[in-house]
Amino acid sequence: MITRLTERVVAAPKLVLTLVVVLLALCGAFGLGAADKMLAGGFDDPHAESSQARDTLDQQFHRGGANIVIKIDGAPGTDMSTDPKAAALGKKLVGELEDTGYIEKPILNLWADPGLAGELLSKDKTSTLIVAGVAGGDELAPGRAQDLSERLSGTTDGFDVSVGGQALMFSQVNEQTSKDLMVAEAIAIPISFLLLIVVFGGVVAAALPIIVGVAAILGTLAFLRLVAGVADVSIFALNLTTAMGLALAIDYTLLIVTRYREEVDRGLDRRAAIIRTMDTAGRTVLFSGVTVGLSLAALAIFPMYFLRSFAYAGVGVVVVAVAAALIITPALLMLLGDRVDALNVRAWIRHRLGRPEPEVKPVEQTGWYRVSMAVLKRAVPVAIIVPAILLILGVPFLGIKFGFPDTRVLPATATSHSVQAEIDAEFAQNSGGTATAIVEGQVSDDALAAYAASLSKVDGVGAVTTPVGIFVKGQPVAPGDPADRSGDLAVVTVSSTQDPVSDAGQDQIVALRDVPTPAGTQVRFTGMAAMNKDVVSSLFTYLPWVLVVIAVLTYILLFLFSGSVLLPLKALVLNVLSLSATFGAMVWIFQDGHLDALGTTPTGYLVATMPVLMFCIAFGLSMDYEVFLLGRIREEWLKSDRTRAANDHAVAVGLARTGRVVTAAALLMSIVFAGIAASEVSFMRMFGVGLAIAVLMDASFIRMLLVPAFMRLLGVGNWWAPGPLRRLHDRFGFKEE
Repeated sequence: MITRLTERVVAAPKLVLTLVVVLLALCGAFGLGAADKMLAGGFDDPHAESSQARDTLDQQFHRGGANIVIKIDGAPGTDMSTDPKAAALGKKLVGELEDTGYIEKPILNLWADPGLAGELLSKDKTSTLIVAGVAGGDELAPGRAQDLSERLSGTTDGFDVSVGGQALMFSQVNEQTSKDLMVAEAIAIPISFLLLIVVFGGVVAAALPIIVGVAAILGTLAFLRLVAGVADVSIFALNLTTAMGLALAIDYTLLIVTRYREEVDRGLDRRAAIIRTMDTAGRTVLFSGVTVGLSLAALAIFPMYFLRSFAYAGVGVVVVAVAAALIITPALLMLLGDRVDALNVRAWIRHRLGRPEPEVKPVEQTGWYRVSMAVLKRAVPVAIIVPAILLILGVPFLGIKFGFPDTRVLPATATSHSVQAEIDAEFAQNSGGTATAIVEGQVSDDALAAYAASLSKVDGVGAVTTPVGIFVKGQPVAPGDPADRSGDLAVVTVSSTQDPVSDAGQDQIVALRDVPTPAGTQVRFTGMAAMNKDVVSSLFTYLPWVLVVIAVLTYILLFLFSGSVLLPLKALVLNVLSLSATFGAMVWIFQDGHLDALGTTPTGYLVATMPVLMFCIAFGLSMDYEVFLLGRIREEWLKSDRTRAANDHAVAVGLARTGRVVTAAALLMSIVFAGIAASEVSFMRMFGVGLAIAVLMDASFIRMLLVPAFMRLLGVGNWWAPGPLRRLHDRFGFKEE
């Protein structure tokens, strides 16, 4: 199939490239508006108890939207609860919120309900809060919060007004992500291009991966905009599109061009060299793409659209990158011919220094071959020492904690972050820790009051508000709000002094859920603490299935690629070993706060969805290099006499042929991910840093050391398979034409 495709491409390269340019122009025009269709949320499970309770609040009580917090600060000594000017300003702000038409009621404030002073008045009484929900969901609420922030923030009558809250956080995350994307591209593309000149030697050849990468990005953006028209898509998928588009383009083009040069050096003419290249390296690219794509597609198993979005983006960018590499690269090679090495920087430097052209050495005389043989001769100590190092690096991973993203994911200069930091420091109760319960079923006032009294006795609970009264420490202190009841539904609001994502906050939501409910009712809790608890629980529910799917599909694909039952198992074990060390570093840096958390705010946990996402991406990319290396080793093995010495020689030659490619590709890919690491959103910085570490660790510790060491120890057993599986591979497995 690839041979026939390549023959058609090289027969009419100008026509092919013209059609590609037209298609990419259409994709670019359509896909550049993709960001406007994307959302900043998607971290919660829509089927979880907290999500269902939030939906009920929205549908039955027109509440449950992302909250907005307006903080009013008076001069020192001002009592905001009694000052008439503060009251006038507060009521004016409440009126403006009511006039918007999208602010949900009740709008919590001191002047409407003095009983909320414990939650809405600072400890020194100089600051107060107005808290409300913003309707519109992930699509509209962030923009509405940003509009309110611009309208209301500032100084009025001697009082400072600032805006924060979850809705504004999502808006600022959207805005920051768009800025970070431009920064990532500004870092990755020029630096990658300069390094590609060093790797390829020439400016023209270095431009090929950039061309393929831009094609992959434009095609995937168009695809994501189509998907966003029918499903929720996270705006963070754009980061993956840019990074993976460039990274895979560099990997695939580097492999193809390197092999093309080898075939030309062997004496093949241009057309024959391209066809031979695509029949070998091109097939490896196709197989690699399938492996990476399936690892990312497994994310679609999760119900959170944040993770599902990366499945859409990952599969899209892999498909487009593979297609671009298999079509654009051979067309350009055919069109350019020897000019692919034009503007050769190495030749210019040699000419200036008066050095001769380097001779093409047999592979056995190269430095990579000598390094490979050195590792093979020391296979036993390498197989012991390197895993021990990786296990030690992975020890912090044993203490990993998961949480829900809050305002601290943004830089401290973001208003939603700074406002929440002030609230945490100045207020006795945590407005973000408020839990809301939906009581469904026929329940008497006495039974509901008894239930609320029991909730108010839980450690760390401030006041419990119900339709029948407000309760503190088991005692009624004020009348309730009849609007909190609708038919068989009642709303119970529980204020808290705990940080909702802290251990104490998580213990508190468990205790609240454990309080016996009124007979004949169902109670569902929502709020930050409940959502955090539910998203972690949901991840652990689906994660085993995702891991099984990835492991089984990867094993099957590597078996079809290699014909061995042991090499796929070896690949899976080594990948997990490498990734455990990577996650250990992420916990040590971003959870525990070492190295100043690389300029972010440590929270004592990792955003729950990120380790899962990083695992799937890093696992897929590690298999990318596994296929590159294994394909070349297998090629040498098939030409050999199948002895133990032949196995060692095949491993050494395979490493010698691909070592430079894998190392260069890993270095370039790490630079692409370093562009993401420049993000001001903390979990995206962790994402970029983690993937850069994973790629470099895989290319060095795993591919260059552990793979040859273990293949040396297994000997000819590397290629063993039972008879029935051998026949299955002979019929359906990977073969060269």
